[in-house]
Order: sequence, then C-alpha cells, then structure tokens
Amino acid sequence: METIEHIKFIIEKIRPFLMNDGGDVEFVKYEDGIVYVKLIGTCADCTFGDSEIKDTVESILTSEIPEVIEVKNITNSDI
Repeated sequence: METIEHIKFIIEKIRPFLMNDGGDVEFVKYEDGIVYVKLIGTCADCTFGDSEIKDTVESILTSEIPEVIEVKNITNSDI
C-alpha cells in the first residue's frame, strides 16, 4: 500500500472516535515525513486539539507507518 493511501486508511479508522465527541480530522497532505491534518468540529476549537493530534493521531500513524515522523495540525490561519 502506498504511504498516502495507508495514512488515509488509518485516519479513516481514527475518525469515528473523534466523531463521537463531535469532532473530526481531515487529511491535508503528506510531505517529507510529516502528515498535515485539519481538525474539524469541536476538535478544531478544543484547547486540547494539539495534544489530541500528538497523543492520538501522531502516535498511531508513527507506530503504523515508519515513514511518518510527525503529524501537524493545519489551522485556518495556516491556509
């Protein structure tokens, strides 16, 4: 499986857990070992958003895909 397809597959598995709390995560891009995602819904406004990315999404992706070294959240101000 190609790296980007694998990333998207894993994110799809994570999404239901975030959606249970009214949030969501969207894949933006993969570049130089970094996965860029955008938090949506309650996750986007949550003060724990960055730790959610690091503790959950990044932890899972880096353990499942050796090429992934970090996950960063893109905010509206970054676009």
